[in-house]
Amino acid sequence: MDLAEALQTRDLRLTRPRQLVWDVLTSGDHHLTAADIAAEVHRRDGSVNLSSVYRALSLFADLRLARESRLGSPEGSHWEAAHADDVIHLVCESCGEVQHHHGDQIDHLRSHLGSDHGFEATWFDVVVHGRCGECR
Repeated sequence: MDLAEALQTRDLRLTRPRQLVWDVLTSGDHHLTAADIAAEVHRRDGSVNLSSVYRALSLFADLRLARESRLGSPEGSHWEAAHADDVIHLVCESCGEVQHHHGDQIDHLRSHLGSDHGFEATWFDVVVHGRCGECR
């Protein structure tokens, strides 16, 4: 589902600020703070204010189009376009790089929680801290 379709499901309009935030959020394969997103949106269109950026991010999270992750950095939460739950965030404590690790560990955890604990996990946000290959 694209942004316009997702907004239509809630009878919401695709406004210029929402489109700009979406474009910045999906422009790369990296995690951005709300301040990073706001700065790039403001660079593209100086009339878009910070509260519009935060409202758009909150809406995208509600629509499950974006994910907010608390990666333990001093900058606060980081945002990215939504992705499958099988991703584990690997955060380098030296350089701050965030890598996505794909594997079947989340499927095993989901199965274990369901069968052994009767718990139905709806989504995961797994963060592992350490040092990347470059910093080791």
